[in-house]
Amino acid sequence: MNDQQRPTASLSILLDGLIDFAGLFPPAKLEMDQMVSAWERGLASEHAWMLGRVIVPVSRLDEFARAAEGRMPADVDEDPWVISALISPSAESPFAAQVEAITRFNETWATEGSGGAIVDVVEFKAGGATALDRMLDELPDDLFPFVELPLDEDLRGLLAVLVGSDAGAKVRTGGIRPEFYPDVDQLADFIVQCAKADVPWKATAGLHHPLRRRNEAVPAMEFGFLNVFTAALLARRSEDVTSAEIVPMLTAEDLSEVTFGQDAIQWGEHHFTREEIEDARISFSLSFGSCSFDDPWNDLEALGLLNAEQ
Repeated sequence: MNDQQRPTASLSILLDGLIDFAGLFPPAKLEMDQMVSAWERGLASEHAWMLGRVIVPVSRLDEFARAAEGRMPADVDEDPWVISALISPSAESPFAAQVEAITRFNETWATEGSGGAIVDVVEFKAGGATALDRMLDELPDDLFPFVELPLDEDLRGLLAVLVGSDAGAKVRTGGIRPEFYPDVDQLADFIVQCAKADVPWKATAGLHHPLRRRNEAVPAMEFGFLNVFTAALLARRSEDVTSAEIVPMLTAEDLSEVTFGQDAIQWGEHHFTREEIEDARISFSLSFGSCSFDDPWNDLEALGLLNAEQ
């Protein structure tokens, strides 16, 4: 990454490893070979430091391996490709069978000398508290789960299960239809409830762009990833922070009140130090899934945020 495209330290910490690439999913919906090629290109880019994991359904792990064979890192000194696998239990392929498929994949591709890729994260939807507790018990210790929570229900029971486990929550922030977009109060409540419970979380869908904007193709008002992950800093700060207090951050459509400095992010009256940002990104607001990494990168460049003089 050259000096002209190096962000300030505070923004660099906020964006580091933030994007999980979900190129197989709408609206991009790439073919597997296209997705693997795009992932390979992204990792070779000067912006690769913003990438986290590649997202692959368990049912397509073998297809992924065929497309990626010979392209994954082969040297034992290289970092393997890291995968978040989507578990979707069905009558034909129950939860335990999909966990076993992940184990077989890792035995083949994450073994020293023959590796190049490893599944270390899984994602699946919550059923009820009892079912969720059972599913978490079936996971091996080397898989970290993100559990998608329904925002139209009381989150406290499911979050209580996650508190007692080494697990995170997942929130759907958009999709290809308007009903997939939560309203602002729902998203604010999710972030604040996770902060109060000290449960880490990730987001998925609808966060292609840095700031709140209208997507006429859906149509819907989209959240911006800068809005969401900076609002998380405020929610993380104190148990007394309310959902209403982070709503203005979630709904801002420009950067008129924001400065990403070397030592801190200043958003209106709120000042977030580098230490606070790093703590949140490591242990609270972890990532978001997007079918494109070009859109976030291009928008950040257009906003001048990849220039350290911002």
